[in-house]
Amino acid sequence: MTLLPGQRRLLITWAMLMVLTLVSMASARLDQTSWEALPLWSAALVLVVTGFKAQRLLMVYLNLRQSSGAWKGAFVGIITLTLVLISAGYLYARLM
Repeated sequence: MTLLPGQRRLLITWAMLMVLTLVSMASARLDQTSWEALPLWSAALVLVVTGFKAQRLLMVYLNLRQSSGAWKGAFVGIITLTLVLISAGYLYARLM
């Protein structure tokens, strides 16, 4: 039997995701009128927040916390790889 997340957990997670989205938007400086690269701290904050949000979506909304370690590891590994690739692309573009 798989235990589904309760309504309270879903609402708290949803509220947390909304707050983290606002943090990402503020740190990405969406109000800028000119197109320039984000500072390293801002890009790092966006990536950390994005990674945490993805982890919460997997564990709560996809209910991976009830699945085997292999499934959790595979999905978290894919997210980590994606964030590393995005970080590498950002750093490469900043250095060029």
